[in-house]
Amino acid sequence: MSENAPGKLGNLWLIGVLCAAPVIASYVAYYVARTDAHTNYGELLETRALPPVHLQLTDGTAFQLSRLKGKWVLLMVDAGGCDDFCQRKLFTLRQLRLSQGKDMARIERAWLISDDVTPPAAAVSAYRGTWLVRAGGSDFLKLFPARGALADHVYVIDPLGNLMMRYPRDFDPHRMIKDIARLLKRSKWQ
Repeated sequence: MSENAPGKLGNLWLIGVLCAAPVIASYVAYYVARTDAHTNYGELLETRALPPVHLQLTDGTAFQLSRLKGKWVLLMVDAGGCDDFCQRKLFTLRQLRLSQGKDMARIERAWLISDDVTPPAAAVSAYRGTWLVRAGGSDFLKLFPARGALADHVYVIDPLGNLMMRYPRDFDPHRMIKDIARLLKRSKWQ
């Protein structure tokens, strides 16, 4: 019996090492080999609440952004004339919302019109459901950080009314879809 004891002890040690190896490997991977890579495509901004500002829709109705509280808001700023790039943004925002399937009701789209020009009727009808908000001459536009022109970005406002993310001018719609899907999945707001 004493001859088998060292063999049994060795087998016990081997089993213990094999059981501990995955736990040790996970600690090393998490704490030592950790990278600073991020999974979001959009640029995270310093989160800040947007103040209540009295604006108007293009039909003259009073509007406050707080009206959209509880929803994720995809917001763009552009002139009322809506050039080709503006049309692409409107199309992408509509498609991005539609791509979320059952969660699309949790997303709103808003276009802050930066001048006094009335948007073309074709753009209004093609992108029905987008909030058309007159913001020309308003200090509200100064709250949106931009690299270059404000029209170069698409912004994301969280359900609490905080400005929290922006996308660059030549954004990749497929990567935006993944970002928004991830936000909706992890968000507690219904």
